[in-house]
Amino acid sequence: MTMSSGNRGGMVPIEEPRGKLGVLIPGLGAVATTFIAGVEAVRRGLGQPIGSLTQMGTIRLGKRSDKRVPAIREFVPLASLDDLVFGGWDIRDEDCYHSAVHGSVLDPQLLEKVRPFLESIRPMPAVFDQYYVKRLEGSHTKHGKNKWDLAQMLRDDIERFRAATGVSRMVMVWCGSTEIFLQAQEVHQSLEQFECGLKDDHSAITPSMIYAYAALKSGVPFANGAPNLTVDVPALLELAKQQALPVCGKDFKTGQTLMKTIIAPGLKARLLGLSGWFSTNILGNRDGEVLEDPESFKTKEESKLSVLDQILQPEIYPQLYKDFYHKVRINYYPPRGDNKEGWDNIDIFGWLGYPMQIKIDFLCRDSILAAPIVLDLVLFMDLAKRAGMRGIQEWLSFYFKSPMCAPTVYPEHDLFIQLMKLKNTLRYLRGEDLITHLGLEYYD
Repeated sequence: MTMSSGNRGGMVPIEEPRGKLGVLIPGLGAVATTFIAGVEAVRRGLGQPIGSLTQMGTIRLGKRSDKRVPAIREFVPLASLDDLVFGGWDIRDEDCYHSAVHGSVLDPQLLEKVRPFLESIRPMPAVFDQYYVKRLEGSHTKHGKNKWDLAQMLRDDIERFRAATGVSRMVMVWCGSTEIFLQAQEVHQSLEQFECGLKDDHSAITPSMIYAYAALKSGVPFANGAPNLTVDVPALLELAKQQALPVCGKDFKTGQTLMKTIIAPGLKARLLGLSGWFSTNILGNRDGEVLEDPESFKTKEESKLSVLDQILQPEIYPQLYKDFYHKVRINYYPPRGDNKEGWDNIDIFGWLGYPMQIKIDFLCRDSILAAPIVLDLVLFMDLAKRAGMRGIQEWLSFYFKSPMCAPTVYPEHDLFIQLMKLKNTLRYLRGEDLITHLGLEYYD
């Protein structure tokens, strides 16, 4: 979808969100169950959807002096929380209540209040291969003669879910574990090659790619919440365009990288130099255990390391950012559970090269930060489909560590530019003027 500098009067047609919206999640672990339990708690008035742009955010329209600032959920036709219906897959055969208990994210008293609802959501057997996630084992899995067969099983699951729940449309969000590091190969270059690869059981086609393929073939938008190479290959982007479906990813931007995309733009804005940025994390959830494997950590490391280079642009500002040292460490520490702790030591320099330091100790809750991201992606991806938007949804970069973008441009990592792009996309859809923040008219 092409955007112009202004769109007043050119409202994009958007289908109304009639009927139920199915939310399909590969990986019903801590993030997914925190999201599902949280949505049910909000529906019952037991909590607030804090962190969700779709539920709590506003959008300025027109001039500052116009004082038009509606809630986003009133400005664009989003699905209601009451319309969400949940389903998914997991390698462990336990309902969402018991999975949430094992995740130890939410207070047991809250979980008890939504227990019957969570117990009603049981995972379908997952497509899983330990080759791609070395540290996990699971018995609740599908078995087929090849990967094509597994993809058809997933498509059958999707259709059964559609029939059983009566949903009018669906969105799939990958909340599974981080797979091993892979680069795009010949099998990923076209849809025809990819489908042949499925039938040939090609080793470069991962479980997450099989889910993405099944979703897109079934007419379901797909969002990738992990750093895996998944829907960001030419074959699946070809399928998304063929099916007129939106896709986005990748890797939910939650803790340490969220802080980097807030702080690094500030350093660059003030032209403060960077000598080095050392980051380390401790966490004890399933994600932490998976990242103990060097091949899975490599995938996450690539996602985390790319952020600073693309924000600071050392090729444009060599005096400030050339050859800065950037190191990321993730340590599995079971006692911490989902309560991740991220330490950052940042060595900067200012006027005449004098050194200074910034130190951050972010004691965050990984799934608490991720849950509102999942909610927003579900609602915005459904909106995108109803608005006829297809292919990569770069306007949703706000939610990701490694945002997908067109091959001719670099990804935008600056959180504030990302938010401006997101809100300008919503303004565009509703025929409102895009906001440039120029403001000269106030001083004529």
